[in-house]
Amino acid sequence: MKEKVILFDGTQESLQNFYALQTGYDARWLVLEDGSLTVTRHDIVSKYEYGDAHVHVEFRIPHMPYVEGQWKGNSGVYIQGCYEIQVLDSFGHEPKHDECGGLYNIAAPLTNASLPEGEWQTYDVIIKSAKLNDDGSIKEHALITVIHNGQVIHNNFKLLTNNGGGKYDHVVERGPLLLQDHACPVSFRNIWVQPLD
Repeated sequence: MKEKVILFDGTQESLQNFYALQTGYDARWLVLEDGSLTVTRHDIVSKYEYGDAHVHVEFRIPHMPYVEGQWKGNSGVYIQGCYEIQVLDSFGHEPKHDECGGLYNIAAPLTNASLPEGEWQTYDVIIKSAKLNDDGSIKEHALITVIHNGQVIHNNFKLLTNNGGGKYDHVVERGPLLLQDHACPVSFRNIWVQPLD
């Protein structure tokens, strides 16, 4: 089995594994003393790209008592830069595509596994990459399994399309990890990819 690729390990140096999508320059998110990485400005994209893989991301929703809905702890984890798993303050909510754990605009999670704001949460994502024909058309759709805080919330789900707002506006065979800036100070830590292809 291939070695895990560490994308963020809590150090300023590891932030160099990302760049800002909107500018192409180095990522400028805030690295805190506790080893977490907090959204400031611009989506950030890993320089490393992967195909079939296990992707691990930990995140924490901030305390935002004066806003609600899509403005409360919003971010997104884009697998291969084109499939978004929503991040949101969704503790106690009904599972929906645009709540935490949802495949945005594609599918609601099987259950809401969200923890309250301020607690660290985990996404473990297994992606079996799409296979493309020479002309870029899809030969095999990607399959995704998402485990949120130890609970399976998408099980070998066939991704018939990608999401907008990522690095790519089309399906790819290999792509990066993108973390979204949605004007909320969501924090991340312990980010790695285990190649499976």
